[in-house]
Amino acid sequence: MDRVALRGLKARGHHGVFPKEREEGQTFIVDLVLGLDTRPAAADDDLTKTVHYGIVAEEAVAVVAGEPVNLIETLAERIAQTCLKHEGVREVEVCVHKPDAPITVPFDDVTVTILRSRA
Repeated sequence: MDRVALRGLKARGHHGVFPKEREEGQTFIVDLVLGLDTRPAAADDDLTKTVHYGIVAEEAVAVVAGEPVNLIETLAERIAQTCLKHEGVREVEVCVHKPDAPITVPFDDVTVTILRSRA
């Protein structure tokens, strides 16, 4: 299976279990790796035979900026399901970064990574 990756998509969201996170919001970063067969698109040099990664990026950012959830696990699942709606996408790996998570010790990042495929 071929891979199309989008790294470092950024959006402001209001996700989290604490009231401050819901009220103030914070930046979330999303990495996506889409699994699909790119051969038909490459053979015909035809965008309609692959995934339009610009549209996928916009949709993922809209999920982050959309309805708040408590957990980044839930956010990752919603993004994965959005990606799998694209016909050619057979699987997706979603990594959600929460670099400003409310943790009381020094840290660089918090991430949740999931892998989902069509049933």
